[in-house]
Amino acid sequence: MSAHKINHSNQSTSVMESLPPVADHGHSHQSRSPDGAILTPLEYEGVNDARLVEEARQGEKAAFGELVNRYERRLLRVIKRFIRDDELARDLAQETFLRVYKKLEMFDPSRRFGPWLFRIGVNLTLDYLRKQKRRGRWALFSESPSEKMPDPGVDDPRIYENLQEEVRAVLEEIPENYRSVLILRDLENFSTSEIAAILDRKEATIRWRLAEARTRFQKLWEQRIEETD
Repeated sequence: MSAHKINHSNQSTSVMESLPPVADHGHSHQSRSPDGAILTPLEYEGVNDARLVEEARQGEKAAFGELVNRYERRLLRVIKRFIRDDELARDLAQETFLRVYKKLEMFDPSRRFGPWLFRIGVNLTLDYLRKQKRRGRWALFSESPSEKMPDPGVDDPRIYENLQEEVRAVLEEIPENYRSVLILRDLENFSTSEIAAILDRKEATIRWRLAEARTRFQKLWEQRIEETD
């Protein structure tokens, strides 16, 4: 997978340890607050993403470390929606941050950092699945009962135990470009504007694909129910 190969060892190297050496920009690499005081890693917690990106561009690894802290858990969760192998998902998340770090100079500061990060992560994950020439197993739900999930209109509590596997099976029949939108919107609660940024499509396209994906899911689900009756 490009310069950094996916590592399937039992103990993955941390993101920060894997970062390439900081370039020499001719300054002390010490972040300062508006009053000139040096920022500590703890003080980065109150700094917005745009400034953290700028600091990271100047060689401040602690600033990039704060970005990792802010987004690592959700990025991993999103990747695990597409890939159920925990170790592989962690490796893909690490690879995502490495690519983001290398591409910081390409980031448009007028845009939000989060969608740009997830765009790189989702594309990396989908590219990996395509290269494996398989659809992948879609880990759609966690153990948390509060997570949003598609409602197939089934009220019978006896079906609940098998619901997750049934939904996975239906989603695997939906083409990737629709399925990805459905996962990001209905399972991860990204806004349509965020999904448009992640998938590099117009919002109108995302809204259309989402409506189409929901329609396809509903039809496939109803067919599945009819087949089991």
